[in-house]
Amino acid sequence: MDKYIIVTTLCNKEEIANKIIDTLLEKRLVAGSQVIKVHSKYWWNNQLEEADEYKLEFRTKESKFSAIENEIKEIHNYAVAEISSFEIKNASKKFLYWIDENIK
Repeated sequence: MDKYIIVTTLCNKEEIANKIIDTLLEKRLVAGSQVIKVHSKYWWNNQLEEADEYKLEFRTKESKFSAIENEIKEIHNYAVAEISSFEIKNASKKFLYWIDENIK
């Protein structure tokens, strides 16, 4: 059974975030997205870094993950982009139907 998932990634530029969102929506790989401004701290090249970033979340199905990952990698400017997902559990049937109706 094709699971319902939320795919997440982070980026440091609003224009890149919007390009990722627009591309995934136009290709009907995702039903919808959210953008949240966050402040991140992380290790990079053996140094502790911090940055303001945009966290993107996408509602979709597990079968679309590979295509979504490929599209994000084409647009993203990070050498190592976090592209991950988690399963949507206990959601309303109307919400899940909305996802089904809005992705290809």
